[in-house]
Amino acid sequence: MTERERWFRAPGRVNLIGDHTDYNEGFVLPVAIDLSCVVRATPNGDGVVRLRSESVDGEVELAADGSTDPTEVGEVWGRYAAGVVGTLAERGRPATGMDAVVSSTIPLGAGLSSSAALEVALGLALCDVAGYELSQLELALACQEAEQVATGVPCGIMDQLTSLAGRHNHALLIDCRSLDVRPIALPPRLAVLILHSGMSRALIDSEYAERREACEAMAALLGVSALRDATPEQVADEPRARHVVSENARVLEAADVLASGDVAALGPLLNASHQSLRDDFEVSTPELDALSQALRDAGAIGARLTGAGFGGCVVGLAGREEAEQIVETAAGHYWAETGHQPRAYVFRAVDGAGRIPPQAAA
Repeated sequence: MTERERWFRAPGRVNLIGDHTDYNEGFVLPVAIDLSCVVRATPNGDGVVRLRSESVDGEVELAADGSTDPTEVGEVWGRYAAGVVGTLAERGRPATGMDAVVSSTIPLGAGLSSSAALEVALGLALCDVAGYELSQLELALACQEAEQVATGVPCGIMDQLTSLAGRHNHALLIDCRSLDVRPIALPPRLAVLILHSGMSRALIDSEYAERREACEAMAALLGVSALRDATPEQVADEPRARHVVSENARVLEAADVLASGDVAALGPLLNASHQSLRDDFEVSTPELDALSQALRDAGAIGARLTGAGFGGCVVGLAGREEAEQIVETAAGHYWAETGHQPRAYVFRAVDGAGRIPPQAAA
């Protein structure tokens, strides 16, 4: 490692419960996970941000003043980077150049926020080399805006804020209106299981934007600023809105039972969330349905699709001692039913993004 090189890491995230609630100013309950994006950065005097990816082959060069249009960048991951450079420049970051290498252990298209981790790690590096400071929340908002600019997808704030605010052995109850973050301790005996369906998702190509537009239209029809404020009675006959209202209630209940240590009570909440995402919000797939059922059949406390849907991952909860056996059994059943080989993970909740000390990076 050269003397001037700085290392930064940003974790991915898995959402225990609360999907398609963030952009409705509702509640989510994610954890930062022990897969991450790392950026090794060195400042330069060229006015250019040069990035090379070790995870997906490719290099990009971006104007350090933020003038590079993300839509004109050939590499998909480079569009996210251009978005970050641009949104930070708009907030006053000096046009300091940077040479950096990017690597990641977060699988792409899995619903584990690989893009948000990239944005956050790059954001930290860009601020550091320029001697520019933003608060945690301001950086999360800049990275959220960068993803929106880069992709055209109107994503919520959960992914970027979780990557920054994660806490070791805790979930985060995030109020997506106030952006208040409340850490909730995870019971030591609880394991978070993730199985990737083998079917990648791409929000750009999905119906994500349509779902958001439908929610906003329903909120306007009801005369509320967001569906967070709607009552169950108001949305009883509106499946999309019904999901949001019921999901917010499940998130708050899940936070309460998690804080009390009543792990068994989480199972029905996760299962009901999957049913609502499948039937009311219609973002599940046959593979996600099969995989969540396989986890339940194998002994998981509960299981649900996690993330936006349309592919990606299923999350389940289990006792730590049984976790590996449950994952192995569920993966086998899923492969036999669908012909897809899932990727399985048992995660720990970790601290949020930051600079890696030189001795740890060496």
